[in-house]
Amino acid sequence: MAKILIFNNDSNRMEVYYRGENEPMPYNTNGTLKLREFRGSSKSNILWTTKRTMQSWNSQRYIYGGPIPVGFAFKRPYEGGHGNQSQHYAGVAFDVGQTLTQSQRNILWNSAKNSGVWAYVEPLRLTPTWVHFDKRFRNTCMFNWRISTIKKR
Repeated sequence: MAKILIFNNDSNRMEVYYRGENEPMPYNTNGTLKLREFRGSSKSNILWTTKRTMQSWNSQRYIYGGPIPVGFAFKRPYEGGHGNQSQHYAGVAFDVGQTLTQSQRNILWNSAKNSGVWAYVEPLRLTPTWVHFDKRFRNTCMFNWRISTIKKR
């Protein structure tokens, strides 16, 4: 069982949820993003994201029209390759499509780029074997500070 902190952008408040590995993430209305997929290789029992990120995932899944394999989304800085400014650390980024063909990844990338639901879609030349998109929390440093103060309580 993992503790999930969701920043509700509408109410400007943190919400707390508890989910098992095979349960859908909060606000995941179509049930296509399980906790284990969002967690990826992270060993943390406390994960965080935003309501708007989950809503963007729902929209992306609908627009793409098929399953989207998730390599990882949430990742703490010391768990591999990301710094303190990483959108993965803020819980608002996804690296997806690693098991898709190049043609399928191109379709996924185009759907993400044209959807308007993501703040950033990484150019394919920078991610040749996956697709990266994120919600780009406006102030990642402030978000990470809020999370670390909650975790200390």
